[in-house]
Amino acid sequence: MDKKAYITEKEREKCWRVVDAFAELEDVDVVVVDVGRYGFVKLQYYTPPTGFENDFTFTDSQALFNDLWEEWLHTQLIMLARKMKIEDIDYDDIFRQLPEEKQNELMGRKQHFAEAAGVEIK
Repeated sequence: MDKKAYITEKEREKCWRVVDAFAELEDVDVVVVDVGRYGFVKLQYYTPPTGFENDFTFTDSQALFNDLWEEWLHTQLIMLARKMKIEDIDYDDIFRQLPEEKQNELMGRKQHFAEAAGVEIK
């Protein structure tokens, strides 16, 4: 019986570059693991003894990049909201309240991650 692969070797290599580019997310309870022929799985919010609360499967490096970018940006906005003592966390509102320089700094990181991952920003 043939085992079906859901991700190509080329796409697996691209996904690894994306995962490596966003390695710092492991510090905020986001782990991305290679699950062989099934692709990559993003695991979030580990709580013992039940394990991870969320899991998402990816077989496309661009989709993985976009998801991890959003995760990274939202994490930054949450940390900034706490510093600004904003209790209602609406990502768009928090972003709009930031000085333009800080907005540009955050958005500039997207290009940095894209270059590190070897993907184009779409």
